Amino acid sequence: MPRPFRFGVNMLTPSPAAEWRARCRLAEELGYDVILVPDHLGMVAPFPALVAAAAVTERPRLGTLVLNAGLWNPVLLAREVATTDALTDGRLELGLGAGYVRAEHERAGLPFGAPQERADHLRRTVEELERLLGSGEAGFRPAQDRVPLLIGGDGERTLPLGVAHADTIGFTGARMVGGQLRPLPAKEVAERVARYEELAADRPVPAERNLLIQLVAVTDDPAAALAPLLERQPQLTLEEALELPVVLVGSLDEVVAKVLALRERYGFSYLTVLDPYLEVFAPVLERLRTADA
Repeated sequence: MPRPFRFGVNMLTPSPAAEWRARCRLAEELGYDVILVPDHLGMVAPFPALVAAAAVTERPRLGTLVLNAGLWNPVLLAREVATTDALTDGRLELGLGAGYVRAEHERAGLPFGAPQERADHLRRTVEELERLLGSGEAGFRPAQDRVPLLIGGDGERTLPLGVAHADTIGFTGARMVGGQLRPLPAKEVAERVARYEELAADRPVPAERNLLIQLVAVTDDPAAALAPLLERQPQLTLEEALELPVVLVGSLDEVVAKVLALRERYGFSYLTVLDPYLEVFAPVLERLRTADA
């Protein structure tokens, strides 16, 4: 049997307190399972934003998608995780990644490092968090026995860490190319999923698989909806853009069918949309809830 769907929304847009609370309440009302925040300079600070979301919601889980491990000291991060989990009544889900934006490190006065150095720091951070949060050392005691861990990234340096430690693997479905995020075609996403399955063959409980969706449009005019993407990615045809796993564009029936296919083909049962698509995706979510019932 396929794993039941979970749906998250990644809250990218900073806003005044009243608007932030209203958007979080709306996410709960629309049926989202997880309210998430990223970790980029110029966006909200992750942990205060999640505590604020918890104060006005009851059901959704609350998570980071994902923290940039290079911006965090593991011991101080353990304190933040434990405190946030306690203040959200055990609803926290921790997402961690190696980081990919050099400019943010430079702006913060922190080393960016080579890819292997960033991966090594992510591994040390995960291991130290598990030690501190599991032992209760120095007061690091979250409300949950284990704060669920998502490792973001499906590259060769990151996947083995996810196999070893993560409850959820966050597949990016995109790559940085020349300073620009470029969506991966279905063939490359399938290769990354196959590589995960190879590495995780001996794992007793498979990890949940998350995919971050980059574009959602329920429309009868897909060409118009995809025009901005095609302008940024001129190597793509309209047909190729429609087939990208991180793009959900078409009629309601077509988008629902594509989400079902993402779960059937790749095992993506946990989908996250960006907050501009919070309401656009809601009818799809509602239809898929019926399909899983």
